[in-house]
Amino acid sequence: MSSHSSPTEERAEEANGSATGSSLPTTGEIVAVKIRLKRLGKIRAPYYRIVVADSRTKRDGRVIEEIGKYHPTEEPSFIEVDSERAQYWLSVGAQPTEQVTAILKLTGDWGKFKGDKDAKSTVKVREPKAAFQADAAKKSVVKPKAEKKADAPAADEAADAPAETSAE
Repeated sequence: MSSHSSPTEERAEEANGSATGSSLPTTGEIVAVKIRLKRLGKIRAPYYRIVVADSRTKRDGRVIEEIGKYHPTEEPSFIEVDSERAQYWLSVGAQPTEQVTAILKLTGDWGKFKGDKDAKSTVKVREPKAAFQADAAKKSVVKPKAEKKADAPAADEAADAPAETSAE
């Protein structure tokens, strides 16, 4: 064979990955890493995971690590970010998308990454639900069965006890 190969042979080598390399990263290869949102939930009821993924993967495809949650339909929106892991991924060069950058600014992680010592979270937190209290003015519709069963054995024991004492 000659040292020059035909164009069809070159295309075959490229398809096999021998000439230009495969599409999957190998050890030591630089990979563009993104911090982005992975959509979950139903139609018109989305919720998201904040994930670190290779920039070439699909939106909901394989991820490297999940670092947080975001539920936009709740009031106020639920945002939870593992600050330590977010700081690590930003420090090694992971690029956040616009949406994730906005979330990181709310949680204060973006300010910490940029060197702002006074960065703090401005995320609104939902107030805890008040404990349920039954209305004392209304009567219960459900009759308590446990009290009847508990009273019946006690009455039987009380009837047995005087019988034993009189037998003595």
